[in-house]
Parts: sequence; C-alpha cells; structure tokens
Amino acid sequence: MAHALYIHWPFCLAKCPYCDFNSHVRDGVDVEAWGSAMLADLRHEAELAGGEPLQSIFFGGGTPSLMPPALVEALLQEAEQLWGFDPDIEITLEANPSSVEAANFAALATAGVNRVSLGLQSLDDDALRFLGRLHDAREGLDALATAQSVFARVTFDLIYALPGQTPDHWRQQLSRALDFGTLHLSLYQLTIEPGTRFATDVRRGGFTPLDDDHAADLFAITRELTDAAGLPAYEISNHARPGEESRHNLTYWRYEDYAGIGPGAHGRRGGLATLRHKKPENWLDAVARNLHGLKEERALGVAEQASEALLMGLRLARGVDLEMLASRLGLPADALINSAKLDQYRGLGLAWRDGARVGVTPEGTPLLDALLAELVADDLVTA
Repeated sequence: MAHALYIHWPFCLAKCPYCDFNSHVRDGVDVEAWGSAMLADLRHEAELAGGEPLQSIFFGGGTPSLMPPALVEALLQEAEQLWGFDPDIEITLEANPSSVEAANFAALATAGVNRVSLGLQSLDDDALRFLGRLHDAREGLDALATAQSVFARVTFDLIYALPGQTPDHWRQQLSRALDFGTLHLSLYQLTIEPGTRFATDVRRGGFTPLDDDHAADLFAITRELTDAAGLPAYEISNHARPGEESRHNLTYWRYEDYAGIGPGAHGRRGGLATLRHKKPENWLDAVARNLHGLKEERALGVAEQASEALLMGLRLARGVDLEMLASRLGLPADALINSAKLDQYRGLGLAWRDGARVGVTPEGTPLLDALLAELVADDLVTA
C-alpha cells in the first residue's frame, strides 16, 4: 500500500531548454476542469493503493508553484479523507524562483504545504544564462528569503561541474549557499542527457563538458564543505541535517510503493509499474472516459523489482539491507549481489558490507554508475 503520493502538475511557466515538457506551456488553464480531473484520478488511485496514512506528498512537474492554492488545498483535503495523514506528514511543493511564484508562497502554506523545494540551480548570473533559466541570481535569492520566511522546511538545488568551473568558484558558491542556513540541499553535477539542448550544443562544439578528473575534484569539495556544515550526504546528490532528509525521496530510494497522479506521473503499486498519459489533453480525455488517467499498468517480475531496488538503494549512504529485500521479494539474499565484485570493490575501498547491509563508500560514490552495473547480480541485470 502506498504511503507516499506524487501529484504532477504538467504546465510550465515558459519553455524549458533542457527537458521535454515544452509542449506543456499554456497561455491559460481551465482550473475547474483540471481540478475535477485530478480529484478523480486521486480517488481512483486511493481505491487501489489506500489502506495506510500518507507520510509524504510531493507536488512536482512543470511549474507546480503556479497551481492555484485553492486547488492545492482541495487535493490535500481529498487525500487526507481518502488515505489519512501521518501526524508528521511532509508536503513538499517544487517552485521556480520567480517573483510571480514567490508571491504564492503564503497562500500555499495556508493550503497545507509545509516544505518547499526551490530550483535556484546557481547563484551566478552567467551560469543561470548558460542553464537557460529565466530568473537571475537576485530574483532567486529574493524567492529563497520569501520561502524561508513562510516555511519551516526549505531546500534548494544547485548544479555544479559546469564547463570551465574551477574549484575556487565552486567552493565560494557552495560556501555562500551553506550560509543561508537551510537544513537540506540538493547538489547535482551537470549531466548531458541525449536529446537535450545541451547534447546538441556539445555535438556542435558549443561547449566542452568538464572532464571527469575536474568533476571529481568538485565532488570532493562538495563532501568536504557539507560535512563541515553538518549536512552530510545521505544520497549521492542530497545533503541534510540528520532528521531533515526528504521523506518523499526516501520512498523512491528505499523502493517503497507510491501513488502517482496527473499527466506523465509514474507510480509503484504492489509489484505494478503505473504510468499516466503524458500529454495533458490525452490524460484529460482518459479521465473523462475512465475516471482515471492511467495509460499503463505493467507487472514487474521479481528480478526486475530486485534490480530496481538495488539500483535505487545503493545510492543511499546507508546502502541496502539484502536480507530485508530478499525476504520482501522471496529471493535468496545471495542472489541479489555479485559477491565476487563486492569483495573486489571492498578490497579497493569502494564498497562496504556490514552484516546483511551493503553499500558504496564515499570514495566509490563518484564511480557509482559503473559500480552499480557490476555489483547488481548478473541474473537481475539481464532479466
């Protein structure tokens, strides 16, 4: 049964240069029609994935902080009626740092949101222009100040390892970010995803990505400064004061079930992978026909579930409890991990084992993708 809920609001404030939701920019949205459809989708999922109180809700997608606060409140009230809320429920909303959205913060807090994730991405105007962001650094910092005045829990993200970024530049920027005193930070290295504007620019010689050695130096600085500030990494890119970890994201990394509603939303429900129609109009039409926006419910084999659980869980500093996962999936614990590779990487100081729990060391974390491909048992990867 799901104890986390993801609500996807697909509409963007403006065209995004590095994602595939450009078709979701709209001049106007029929809020009444969308509200009715999202409530119907919510009810359908609760019938199938209800049964225990929700511990977290996450509003994500395009520009969810532009959702009318009345709609946010209606969705939260319905979710509480359908599932019930844990007394310490975390209700997070993603926000772009524009003045238009920041003005919505007080109303969103009144509606029930108690945590905001702010997409600052950089404190440097040149970097923001490179990233294609519409806000400048001053606007981002103003939005952060507004968020901190309204919400007790605020997190923001930064992207580093940009072309030409030096260790001194990143050290100064991260030190400044830590001075703002938030209890959670998401710090992502720039990745060049196929099909994005960045991939096209690299192919055409528009810029050269930072090489792996320089990126590793910046990663080391990230760990040094966040550890010293009392925000250690609990996941490869996420840092928090103990107790301030994102409860919602931990649901994903621990491979627990979660319900997803709204266009393009994914979910996991009792061994099924759920997927909603991605294009807003197609999702809306599906809800009108079926009272839900589901496009696909796919049964996941035990091996696929095990592989997904390991690929997610090994991102965590605490790693994965193999016995617990094996018991949950009905597999022997020694069928989950390539023991020979684990022993090899333990010897190199890149992985660790403590009883039934295994993980990747801080030294191995920069090589995480390569290590995951080898640590997960071959039978699971090829299943």
